[in-house]
Amino acid sequence: MENCLFCKIIAGSIPSSKVWEDEICYAFRDIAPQAPTHVLVVPKAHIESCNGITAANSAVVAHIFEVIPQIAKAEGLEGGYRVVSNCGADAGQTVHHLHFHILGGKTLALEMA
Repeated sequence: MENCLFCKIIAGSIPSSKVWEDEICYAFRDIAPQAPTHVLVVPKAHIESCNGITAANSAVVAHIFEVIPQIAKAEGLEGGYRVVSNCGADAGQTVHHLHFHILGGKTLALEMA
């Protein structure tokens, strides 16, 4: 997508602090971290949100969930971590490209904001 922030990051036209990359997904550090470790994992194919997951592209999401534990291990998140995906404006999604937040590095609050 031409105006998608994450598509531009994946393409390399906007710099990022890359953590992981393969043929299916790209992971980078969040510029406004909400935890000591805050990594975003995005599919390289543009999928707008969880609502855009279909039978045709669900293998991409499955792959991302295979990669997430590898990233968490590489980041030293032995004590645990949280995976979050916001879907839509009411949930706080500000970039309309499916992405998963990996949050960890401290004990995280249990309450929902």
